Amino acid sequence: MANLKDLRNRIASVKSTQKITAAMKMVAAAKLRRAQDTAVMARPYAERMDRVLGNVVQGIGGSGTAPAMVTGTGSDQVQLIIVVTADRGLCGGFNSNIVRRSRQRIRELEAAGKEVKLLCVGRKGAAVLQTDHGAKIIEKIEGIAKPIPTFDGAADIAQKIMDLFEDGQFDNCSIVYSTFISALTQEVTNQQLIPLPPPEESSAEKLDSASAIYEYEPTEDEILAALLPRNLAVQIFRALLESNASEHGARMTAMDNATRNAGDMIDDLTLNYNRTRQAVITKELIEIISGAEAI
Repeated sequence: MANLKDLRNRIASVKSTQKITAAMKMVAAAKLRRAQDTAVMARPYAERMDRVLGNVVQGIGGSGTAPAMVTGTGSDQVQLIIVVTADRGLCGGFNSNIVRRSRQRIRELEAAGKEVKLLCVGRKGAAVLQTDHGAKIIEKIEGIAKPIPTFDGAADIAQKIMDLFEDGQFDNCSIVYSTFISALTQEVTNQQLIPLPPPEESSAEKLDSASAIYEYEPTEDEILAALLPRNLAVQIFRALLESNASEHGARMTAMDNATRNAGDMIDDLTLNYNRTRQAVITKELIEIISGAEAI
């Protein structure tokens, strides 16, 4: 039978933990609203940027003057994967889901005979991938979302990728991050960045683009030279914002579940404490009555 003092200490410990998880839930909820609004507002700009570049590329057609970021290097042997996770834990399966998807992608590419390189954004993802894919990690970036992701931070990452691409360090580049859907749901997304994927258009947009004739000033090549680096930074910035909102949503949900579980544990421990206390009192009464009868 558990000692009453041990049960009291255990109840006090769980109550302290419950206070911490409740506070973390409120902090995550406060940060979530702003992060969600920012991520949602960034989506239309990033999507339209992709479509604009798609129209420009269609304007070039088969002229063969498109830059390598659009057409590719002619090979897909070396694959660079950008893995975006959080710097902190206590957010449920947020980090583990992204790492699991990244490992799955690595296995698929290696099975196809490709060479894989990793650029880890976020301490948690880098720490987990270091155990079995440490040799593939070319750089680790931490603290990019403190206090919130900024476009300057995304532009710095985009510049690193541009430099690596120009040096011939990789052929294709994709980014794995978590897209925010709701506080309860986040979807792991694998988005190709280089070469530029064709834009996804609705049927109405396809009809409009088919019937429209665009004239570009300056030339298409000059527009692509200016927009491609910016589009890369915009897509990375969008991924950082989506990941930031997903992290807060996952942490709020995880801390809410932890707070509820702590409450259930306190109820069970309190019931056990009361039963144990009653058993001790009953035993003492029996001993007193037995002693009195013996006299």
